[in-house]
Amino acid sequence: MAVIEIDNLSFHYKQLPVLSDLAVAVEQGSFWSILGPNGAGKSTLIRLLAGLLVPQKGSIKLHGKRLSLYKIRDLSRQIAMVCQEYIPAFGFTVLETVSMARVGREGFVLFEDENDKAMIRGAMEQTQISHLAHRKLNELSGGERQRVFIARALAQNTPILLLDEPTNHLDIKHQVYIFDLLKSLQKDRNKTILAVTHDINLSCQYCDRVLLLGGSGRYEVGNPLQVIDNDKLKSYFGVEGHRGIIGNTPFFVPSGRFSGRSDAQQ
Repeated sequence: MAVIEIDNLSFHYKQLPVLSDLAVAVEQGSFWSILGPNGAGKSTLIRLLAGLLVPQKGSIKLHGKRLSLYKIRDLSRQIAMVCQEYIPAFGFTVLETVSMARVGREGFVLFEDENDKAMIRGAMEQTQISHLAHRKLNELSGGERQRVFIARALAQNTPILLLDEPTNHLDIKHQVYIFDLLKSLQKDRNKTILAVTHDINLSCQYCDRVLLLGGSGRYEVGNPLQVIDNDKLKSYFGVEGHRGIIGNTPFFVPSGRFSGRSDAQQ
């Protein structure tokens, strides 16, 4: 059953079309990656799905109801969002930041009950940031802050997670750890996950469906084997490369001017 229905969706900035006549149905409990070059509309789509932007044409439905008809509080019980990492303007601690996810979950409540505390503690343990609880955000590295914002989204405990480059600033170990965590949430808790990423190979390993955006209304949708091929990636990204297959999982290695040359460092 489709939990999110995107129908004939269009959005542009001034005269520049970004999304045009996009039609996608997102099934409950599926894991999607949203790929595409810079400026293709990936972050715009995430903001539209979160209700932060309004479609200029078409519609987005959540559980069969137009997104625009949801109250903010009701929407916050359905969807949690992780934005691209930013430098905080206020001196909140890690614990305070993650705790914000629980404010107002059941009416206007400022202080956490035991269930809230358990959700906060669990989210911090899952993202491996418990030891940072009393550190201020502006004292952390970019990768540490990114894990804090992911923890805040997990503490919100929604059935849908929207993530805009969740592994931004993370090293390889934590990139894999975060995707392992997201896949576990999908499998064990039936979470529906949509993640913008520039990592084609992590997408292929973990995601069921791929939405490839090309800007100006172009898009491809399907499973990784259907979407990730040399011709499509060259068309969308403007880069040559080589696709391989491990089991049923494709991977892609881009090739530049010096790829494979013994004198590449000269």
